Amino acid sequence: MINKESVNKARSLYYGFLSKMFVFTTSEQRYAGMNEALDVMIKNPMDENSEEALKEIHAFLTTYGQDALIQEYDDIFHNPAYKVVRNTASYYDEGVESGHQRLAVKNFLAKTKIRRDENHFKENEDSVGFIFTFMHELIELIMQGNKEYDNLQHCLFTEVINPFMDEFTINVYEHPMSKAYKSVAIVLNAFMAFERMYFEVAKPPLKEKVRVEKPVEVISGAEARRRAENKAKRDADKAKKAIEA
Repeated sequence: MINKESVNKARSLYYGFLSKMFVFTTSEQRYAGMNEALDVMIKNPMDENSEEALKEIHAFLTTYGQDALIQEYDDIFHNPAYKVVRNTASYYDEGVESGHQRLAVKNFLAKTKIRRDENHFKENEDSVGFIFTFMHELIELIMQGNKEYDNLQHCLFTEVINPFMDEFTINVYEHPMSKAYKSVAIVLNAFMAFERMYFEVAKPPLKEKVRVEKPVEVISGAEARRRAENKAKRDADKAKKAIEA
């Protein structure tokens, strides 16, 4: 059984660190306190894998600087040259960017004195960066004696964070431009495992998600025949190579 009060400071640190990694902002203070947080986390890692990953993040920042981290973030989440990683709970829940999960987070917010600063947070309330910031601030309030938020943090994790975080983490880890963020994904994965123990909830099974269907492409009969002929030729070539192999 975890002594919850004793680990809240560490949880707040992790959520604060992860919020900085996933919030989209142009603030010059974007990574303020990052190196200090990494130093503490490296000394008190979740496990060996995440310890190595934290060291890799620290080395990346030391070698390449914050601008390289910002560029990598942009490549993963905003660059149309790649398949961008979606970062809202609604997308993983319904296949849309502003759905029921956004409303759920807004309803949780309404029960607190925490408010979304639109000058700082450009994305929806159910974006990963904002959710982690929200949880960080909830934990800080709980440590200050606001125990009424205990149940709220539990609901935020079990109803919003836990259901989609594994799929999000995999997408970040597997993105072709992930370098430092591959290490961030390892840290996030280890921390989510800890949070499931903290809240005593199970890891959700990965399942097929509902996605918004792409519009049907309307093509001419001639184009349809051309595509069919090309497909038949490709299939014939494959069959020929299979026989000759």
